[in-house]
Amino acid sequence: MGNRLSRIATRTGDDGTTGLGDGRRVRKDDARIAAIGDVDELNSNIGVLLCETLPDGVRAALTAIQHDLFDLGGELCIPGHSMIADAHLAQLDAWLAEYNATLPPLKEFILPAGTRAASLAHVCRTVCRRAERSIVALGAVDAINAAPRRYVNRLSDLLFVLARVLNRVDGGSDVLWQHDRGSKSKGG
Repeated sequence: MGNRLSRIATRTGDDGTTGLGDGRRVRKDDARIAAIGDVDELNSNIGVLLCETLPDGVRAALTAIQHDLFDLGGELCIPGHSMIADAHLAQLDAWLAEYNATLPPLKEFILPAGTRAASLAHVCRTVCRRAERSIVALGAVDAINAAPRRYVNRLSDLLFVLARVLNRVDGGSDVLWQHDRGSKSKGG
């Protein structure tokens, strides 16, 4: 690992630029910095979710994901460097299979709601989708590895599944979208 920060207030970004892991400086509105920022925001939201009471397996998965996201941000920060591997994707796939097996099939759309923990998982999912869009946008203007894009795509699926799992903790369930609520309220 490169240099560790020994002080936080460096003032080197006062000109609107920031440093990449390879030493280059880029504008703070660069597509690469936007993607890194969205991944950091996702990681921070997962940290908020981890403040909730969670099943041990979910807590362990989310903690491991936080470390993966730090690696993913590092990969984005150092152009050409690779930190996310097939093993990371395989672990997400394993958790998806494990937790999907505990859920009933979806027959309706669900609302991003329910318990506080499930709702926070949905917030993480939507931030993850934004991070994915930022990574795709970065890939359109600069060369990046495919693994970060694949990782956040699968992670957003896992966060959706975990929200459903968390709604079932203590006997709850999904909050179903009522697509026909307008016709019922009008008496027709």
